[in-house]
Amino acid sequence: MSIVMRDAPGASEATRERVRRAANEIGYRPDPRARMLRSQRSNLLGVVFTAGQEFHAGLVDGVYRAAEMRGYDVLLSCVTPHHNEVRAVRTLLDDRVEALVLIGSGLPARELVEIDTRLPVTVVARKVRGVDAVRSDDAFGATLAVDHLADLGHTAVAYLDGGRAPGAAERRKGFRASTAAAGIEATIAAGGITERDGAAAATRLLEHPPLPTAVFAFNDRCALGFIDVAIRAGVRIPQDVSVIGFDDSPLAGLAHVDLTTVGQDTAQLAELAVSRAVERIDTTSGRVDLVCEPKLVVRSSTAAPR
Repeated sequence: MSIVMRDAPGASEATRERVRRAANEIGYRPDPRARMLRSQRSNLLGVVFTAGQEFHAGLVDGVYRAAEMRGYDVLLSCVTPHHNEVRAVRTLLDDRVEALVLIGSGLPARELVEIDTRLPVTVVARKVRGVDAVRSDDAFGATLAVDHLADLGHTAVAYLDGGRAPGAAERRKGFRASTAAAGIEATIAAGGITERDGAAAATRLLEHPPLPTAVFAFNDRCALGFIDVAIRAGVRIPQDVSVIGFDDSPLAGLAHVDLTTVGQDTAQLAELAVSRAVERIDTTSGRVDLVCEPKLVVRSSTAAPR
């Protein structure tokens, strides 16, 4: 059967026809991993992402499209509360991927550099030295959000910080610089990456009135958590408080949410990440930091202050 399925010489046409017919009857399909072992190439890109992050899911979809265009398949390994990034990466290494695309990696830079000595590593959505990085200009994205609020007339804005999350330091830096330039009273409050983090931030702010006239959240999920608690407490969005998120996730565009946000171009980020990973497989070129420009997406969660 192996000779026939590989279309190799050594079998008559009658035998080939008989084997193919039998294979169809039993639903046999050639094992692609066996072919990989014979060729010493896997044509596989390993991708690590975090469960529950809609922004990551959008990037994964883009990675699939970009990889297919280049003749590569994709293996996914997910980070969950019970499956950390180290294990996720190890799983892909055991499967003989040719390069790694790590979305929102939280690994220390020295560990990423060490992995990169074994196979190409491209980190997406994080500024990191020593390996290839593809990311949005997070500081500029924060500036877009603050400038929008300043144009509406807001003079007191709270930022729900992302802590140690990838991109958080740059967004914090952009927020501080742009609020200072605009003469806005700025507050940085603990936030996070989930709806629960945004809800907790809203609870804390409600306990210490008055509320700022606008809130800029680290990401859309954090913004939605804030909005949920605020509305339940009788706070009107945007009449009492304007809210801006970051990412432009699918949830942000839903009619009942209609969240103003800073949009990241997931298709472009994925395309650049896959292009760089494939390029590195066959070259030894120096590491790059590719930066994409985000854009402001204005919806109904922002308005002039009360």
